[in-house]
Amino acid sequence: MKKIGIADTTFARYDMGSAAEDELKSVADGIKIVRYTVPGIKDLPVACKKLIEEEGCDIVMALGMPGPKDKDKMCAHEASTGLIRAQLMTNTHIIEVFVHEDEAADDRELTFLADRRSREHALNVHKLLFRPQDLRRNAGKGKRQGFEDAGPVN
Repeated sequence: MKKIGIADTTFARYDMGSAAEDELKSVADGIKIVRYTVPGIKDLPVACKKLIEEEGCDIVMALGMPGPKDKDKMCAHEASTGLIRAQLMTNTHIIEVFVHEDEAADDRELTFLADRRSREHALNVHKLLFRPQDLRRNAGKGKRQGFEDAGPVN
């Protein structure tokens, strides 16, 4: 049985972890989901590392929602750097799923984006574990999570 970790934050304005969990449960039998919720995005790297090393997760999703200010963007960058380090230290994929508040025009669009990006990345996690050939087939296709796909260049 594969274990999938979901690390999320209380700082996020939408429950991205539940959306990802719901999507994973709808597409995969024989998985165990382990949730770990932390206060903010800078707490995600250690949460992900603990899910891998202490809980035995085969892959982890790191979900967060940085605010719109310069300080928030700096914190998101630091969290991303920590997530990369945790991946290299554990030789395990950690799929970063950040939704920046200023990506959306209003709360309605922010809700849509957070839900859709969480769910689409959950499908990517499933593909990484069980159907990597699906990802290979889509190489260079300009796929995006959340908003519409960009498509390949001609």
